[in-house]
Formats: sequence, structure tokens, C-alpha cells
Amino acid sequence: MRDRLLHRALYRILYPFFDHTFIADSYSCREGKGTHKAMDRFRAFARQVSQNDTRTCWVLKCDIRKFFASIDQLVLLALLQERIPDERTTALLRSVVESFHSTGHGKGLPLGNLTSQLLVNIYMNEFDQFVKHELKAKYYVRYADDFVFLSTDPAELEVWLPRIRLFLINRLKLELHPTKVSISTLASGVDFLGWVHSPDHRVLRTSTERRMLRALSGEPSEATVASYRGMLGHGNAYSLECSIPRKDTDRGAAGS
Repeated sequence: MRDRLLHRALYRILYPFFDHTFIADSYSCREGKGTHKAMDRFRAFARQVSQNDTRTCWVLKCDIRKFFASIDQLVLLALLQERIPDERTTALLRSVVESFHSTGHGKGLPLGNLTSQLLVNIYMNEFDQFVKHELKAKYYVRYADDFVFLSTDPAELEVWLPRIRLFLINRLKLELHPTKVSISTLASGVDFLGWVHSPDHRVLRTSTERRMLRALSGEPSEATVASYRGMLGHGNAYSLECSIPRKDTDRGAAGS
């Protein structure tokens, strides 16, 4: 409980301090953002790039290998030291960061902590700024380590890709996932944030659907059922939504 209070106190102070420095199209663990807003932004960008489906929209899809476990603590602490003037706060953050190790000494952040969610946004903001100011990419959306670039020119995306790899390795000590990087047309379907996106619809990713069905087997709680129904409402999943068993409370409400 004491640790939770400490993490929450740090988050409450640091979030407004850093959030205004983040780009608009970073959507993970930010107020007023989230996965659904990220998917809506992706759809809006797709319409702009394709000029309402009159041109081919190409998408570079990237994912970082072992993201949380690969965060370099020395790089992160240097970023914090550079931006936070108060030495007591940076000393406290250093003790929080260095208390965790995953794949080796000086690597990783724990999943789930409020401070970890903010710290990875501070870390990846370096990449976001590179994307905007060096690559000058206009159509870019990032949610944690899952990010996409949209363009009418696949050659442009092919030129960007090695520059992206180089920046991530040299500046942030991160590697792209070897099997989760692709350049494809939107018409062929783009897997992003649990959904496969096409020009006029989005369908649930097969692995996400299987995970949902496992969670709903047996006697799921009303909160679980409501959560998945809400998720399905953000895509073309009417038949799948109808397959979710309705609770007695739902039937009673419908009858009244």
C-alpha cells in the first residue's frame, strides 16, 4: 500500500509536467486518449491519405521487441535528469527505476505501475519527436510500442524504416520485433491494436477473438460481459456480439 501511494503521488505531480510535451498522436495511458481514440485517428488518417478511398494507402506497421523489459534505465534516468530540475524528485525516481530488473542489470520497467506507464511515454517521446521533426511524418499514430505510419508512397516508408531502426537502437537501445514489421496496403488489412483495419470496416483480430471467447466461457461477471460488448461496439462485430450470452439482468431489463 505504501508503494502504491508513492507511485500515485509521483504520477499526479509528473503527469501534467510532462503530458504537454507529448505529441497529439501518442495515445497510451493519457487522459482523453486510449485505444479507441487511436483507432479512430488511424481511420481518419487513412481517409485523408487515400482521399476517401480513391488512392492506395500504404501502412508501415511496427512493434518493439520485449518493450517494457528492454527499457534502458540509464537512458531513461538521463532523460529525467535533463527535464526535472528538482534533485530530490530525480533521486526518488532513480530508486524506483533501479529497483526493477528484467532481462539484465539496468534493463526494464515493471508492467502495470502508474509510474511505469508515464515513464515509457517519456522514453518514447524521444522517438515521437524524431518522427515529427526528423522524418517529418504527418500520418503517424502510436500506442505504447505499437505504431503505424501511413503514406501514398511505399518507397517513402521503405526509406524511413532503416532510419527508424537506427534511431531506436542508437538512442533508446530498443529493437523492432523481427516478425511484426510490415509494409502493406490498407485494402489488404492492417493489424493494429487488436483489430484488422480495412478501408470501410474493422474486424476483431483472430487471437483477440479467441481470448475474448475464453474469458466469456463459463460464468463471466457482468463487468466482463459489459466490457467486451463495449469493445465490440467499436468495430464491425455485430454477429460476434450477438453470440455473447446475455445475463438475466439484461433479459429482465429488455422485458421491462
